[in-house]
Amino acid sequence: MIDKNELQTFIEGQLKDTEYFLTDLKVSPTNEITVEIDSLTPGDIEECVKLTRAIEGAFDRDVEDYELEVGTAGLTSPLKVRRQYDKYIGRDLEVLTSDGRKLHGMLRSVSDEGIVLAMQQKVRKEGSKKPVIETIEEKLPFSIIKRAVYDLKF
Repeated sequence: MIDKNELQTFIEGQLKDTEYFLTDLKVSPTNEITVEIDSLTPGDIEECVKLTRAIEGAFDRDVEDYELEVGTAGLTSPLKVRRQYDKYIGRDLEVLTSDGRKLHGMLRSVSDEGIVLAMQQKVRKEGSKKPVIETIEEKLPFSIIKRAVYDLKF
């Protein structure tokens, strides 16, 4: 079986001097390998082909038979690593928290601890008959974010 840690180290080394970074790596017990990469700019199929060839050159299929799939994170793929959040600053996200809340808002900032999400909320001011919409910001630590995706609106 392919050593996942060895493969991850190799992939990260291949991507080191590029704008790409590893977002997910799966190695099944039957040696089905799935590699997902991303960048701050739109993904390029050429980078996937280049990485595929590098992996096939370094990990001999005659020694260890494996199936390999290399792709980029799609627009609807969940955000998995900090660098992906950086890509979406100023854009709308849908965030599911570990306590079951589903939040929609604009990603204001990202830190090593978590994110700040700006959300629109109806608030009834004292003495006012109609509620008004205000923007509230909530800090969400990565530890409570169960799933975050780009909030695609049509």
